[in-house]
Amino acid sequence: MKKYAAILLTLAMACSLAACGSSGSTATETTSAEESTEDTEETEDAEASEDAETSEVASGVEDGVLTIAMECAYAPYNWTQSNDSNGAVEISNVPGQYANGYDVMIGKLICEANGWELEVIQSDWDSLVPAVQTGTVDAVIAGQSMTEERMEQVDFAGPYFYASIVCVTKADSEFADAQGISDLAGGTCTAQIATIWYDSCLPQIEGAEIQTASETAPAMLMALETDTVGFICTDMPTAMGAVAAYPDMTILDFSDTDDDFEVDEGEINIGISLMKGNTVLKEAIDSVLDTMTVDDFNELMDEAIAIQPVSE
Repeated sequence: MKKYAAILLTLAMACSLAACGSSGSTATETTSAEESTEDTEETEDAEASEDAETSEVASGVEDGVLTIAMECAYAPYNWTQSNDSNGAVEISNVPGQYANGYDVMIGKLICEANGWELEVIQSDWDSLVPAVQTGTVDAVIAGQSMTEERMEQVDFAGPYFYASIVCVTKADSEFADAQGISDLAGGTCTAQIATIWYDSCLPQIEGAEIQTASETAPAMLMALETDTVGFICTDMPTAMGAVAAYPDMTILDFSDTDDDFEVDEGEINIGISLMKGNTVLKEAIDSVLDTMTVDDFNELMDEAIAIQPVSE
């Protein structure tokens, strides 16, 4: 009996020791598992950080070329000509044709300051924002207003011009003596498609008979020149370019009155659109524009108006 009791006691002690060992091993394994989890999380965080850095938007000018899009049909901001006179730049997707105008001049200043070459691509107005979003071009310099709607789709550098909203009519028109937008009530009118002029400003005129939007600025001017409409709405530079090309037109500027279009600052600030998150290019462009004053912008615009073709 004592022998068996001794054996049972020995077995009990062994089990007790084994149990202690098992408990210690479990604690060690748990600690190791926790450390392994922490290591995994740190690795995943590091990889996520690397992925974030890798996914940053490329500036687009790594090759030393700034590729910009514009209509090439929106004087005095931009237009097409058949030679390189007055510093015009060849349109890369329209062989034998050259782009010039205020937008080209601004593009050249930006490139000269940053040591880049300038490439100009012709693109329809409605295609400009998508071209930036898809990376087809690095930037759009095309007389775009910095509206809230556009800023949801692209980032903007600038402004690179400040353009008040005006109307243009024939000098012998019934609207030629208008002193405010209330004097334009009931008139037939139009503006360029997908602009604040058409979408926001013309509807502010009581009883206005708003015609189909013009596809381009030249088409808008032709609608007025052929008396299809009584007046058009546009910005001051476009209006100044219009009267330079069509002496029978006159500008209606109500900006110093209480009877003017209601617009916000973003609608009269003209900016350069970039892909969302392209901070490198934005900072490089802004570093140039920030050195320029309103007078600098106006002087350059006057130069563009002076050299624009009489007809486009």
